[in-house]
Amino acid sequence: MCGIVGLFIKDPKLEPELGRLAAGMLATMSDRGPDSAGFAVYGEGQRDHSKLTLRGKSAASIKETAARIGRDFGTAKVTLHDTHAVVGIDDKSLPRLLDWLTRESPATELVGSGKRMALFKEVGRPENVAERFGLETMSGTHAIGHTRMATESAVTTDGAHPYSTGSDQCLVHNGSLSNHNNLRRVLEREGLRFETENDTEVAAGYLTWRMREGLSLGDALKVSLDDVDGFYTFVVGTENGFGVLRDGIACKPAIMAETDQYVAFGSEYRVLAGLPGIEKARIWEPEPATVYFWER
Repeated sequence: MCGIVGLFIKDPKLEPELGRLAAGMLATMSDRGPDSAGFAVYGEGQRDHSKLTLRGKSAASIKETAARIGRDFGTAKVTLHDTHAVVGIDDKSLPRLLDWLTRESPATELVGSGKRMALFKEVGRPENVAERFGLETMSGTHAIGHTRMATESAVTTDGAHPYSTGSDQCLVHNGSLSNHNNLRRVLEREGLRFETENDTEVAAGYLTWRMREGLSLGDALKVSLDDVDGFYTFVVGTENGFGVLRDGIACKPAIMAETDQYVAFGSEYRVLAGLPGIEKARIWEPEPATVYFWER
């Protein structure tokens, strides 16, 4: 079944509230996906610096890895979040850090990278996952999240969303793709690499591939309607943008709200009910096969 939430802040005055509002939305979606949860937050970035989100096998293991990074990369800024660590590092040192991770800490997973995005996911009820990572305290311009009910695969963190296959790009997905294995083979020939068997990672990879070809996110979503088969709702984040797309039949539930302060997405209206000014929001159900996209 699964649930999706998304919040795109238009009014900078509301940015400090992003994490608190997103945490409430994610908790409301627990009934649609109690097995695992994840979210991506687009916070502050720094010119000529990158941000990596790393996941360890345990909180203890990522703490040890973070300490070693701190010793070997003195200028790196490392922030621990339970089993994850967010590492800020200057772009000149980034290739050396990536090589270091491969050589010195191969069990540590790189779950997301970019200038502004931090990405977290784990097994557990969504409200507990959000609390473990401190989502309520995070600020930024936009966030997307997912609650998973594992109907076709095991309950693992590898199966949790969001998936990121490009810099500052991530995707959450409600539904099922029917041609993801064929797409995976095409994308692997184009140089993309996948860490899981999940169809959502393939959808994320498809958009990354199209954007590498020079398409905007909005245009990449448009052409995906011809190439990506199945029933689905996608919510996508990029460094400056937030997009929504439903399949041509719009099988999966979706509702949106927009005010002067924000744009919000939820699988059900109750996700939106606690947002500020919701009583004055324009509320609608996104149309099938129609790209919705906002950018700052």
